[in-house]
Amino acid sequence: MSDAAPVWGTPLAKNARKVLLLGSGELGKEVVIELQRLGIEVVAVDRYPNAPAMQVAHRSHVIDMTDAAELRRVVLHESPELIVPEIEAIATPELLKLEQEGFTVIPTARATRLTMDREGIRKLAAEELGLATSPYRFASSLDEVRAAIDDIGLPCVVKPTMSSSGHGQSVVRDVADVEAAWGEATTGSRARTGRVIVEGFVKFDYEITLLTVRHANGTSFCPPVGHLQIDGDYHESWQPQPMTDAALRRAHEIAGQMTGALGGRGIFGVELFVRGDEVLFSEVSPRPHDTGLVTMATQNMSEFELHARAILGLPVPEIRLVSPGASAVILAHERTDMPTYTGVPDALREPDVWVRVFGKPNAPGHRRMGVVVVRDADIASARAKARSAADRVSVR
Repeated sequence: MSDAAPVWGTPLAKNARKVLLLGSGELGKEVVIELQRLGIEVVAVDRYPNAPAMQVAHRSHVIDMTDAAELRRVVLHESPELIVPEIEAIATPELLKLEQEGFTVIPTARATRLTMDREGIRKLAAEELGLATSPYRFASSLDEVRAAIDDIGLPCVVKPTMSSSGHGQSVVRDVADVEAAWGEATTGSRARTGRVIVEGFVKFDYEITLLTVRHANGTSFCPPVGHLQIDGDYHESWQPQPMTDAALRRAHEIAGQMTGALGGRGIFGVELFVRGDEVLFSEVSPRPHDTGLVTMATQNMSEFELHARAILGLPVPEIRLVSPGASAVILAHERTDMPTYTGVPDALREPDVWVRVFGKPNAPGHRRMGVVVVRDADIASARAKARSAADRVSVR
């Protein structure tokens, strides 16, 4: 379908424009809502029923997305215009084959394959593009992890090459912790790759997510998003993160280089460490980023609307900051198969506060179940307001 003159059909009709979403979490849910506002038919896929995006999609499939045959079966059955991966655990070799057969993968099958694996993306960044990163080594055994730590030094971080939201990640501060870190990384991986990355600590002033949009008319950047991570998992974000002009220019350069190398269209969450005017590449996700939930309160177009526009070939005019703002997550701290929420009315008593309950069907323990997004006059006030509102909501 031509970008110059796209023709809109009707959802659930033979002429519908159809998107197949692979992964149906809370970020995918917001993408589905934006696509449906534009009259797109959306089919959601995940490994478990009643996932958040399934609750708002036109229909859904429950499959093991790492099973190439199952993935192919659903794609051929639905025959979508666009295949949009929303998580890492997908049979990417099969996506490459499907792309070669004429299906469009967002942003590309190659980008999906590279970014699902920390080894692939780190080698692209540091070894092919020459971007500054933290010191790192890859390891396939406990002995190799020990050798990597001998090279890099302590403290360091051991992570699976394939994971998200901090799963399988641990900090090693003493040689006595190495064996436990290896075990955590190998069992906490989204797929059993048998490989881990050992990263040296980087002394930085702050870290950001630079939401970068590749669209029909070029590349655009959102104002930088600052964020707080605990054990590798996002807990708070705010926008805009103050930066020097030199650091922001360098961040744009790095994000432009990385997303240009990956290609395709859509939004990318480029994670960067900043130290004065120096900027180091950390990671990139070829999809909306959890820290970017704050853009639902702060920008004229949220990251989800930007993603929908970009992948459909629609115009992406000026991205503007409407107000400083912040987000804070709502967590479950215990296992439950039927979550209940209390305190939502209390959280909404102040102006410019929005609560988003993701609708996850269960909590296997510590899990992100919702988020509060707010606006305020400045970042400090917004962060305090977001934390206060999120603390009023309990998941049981």
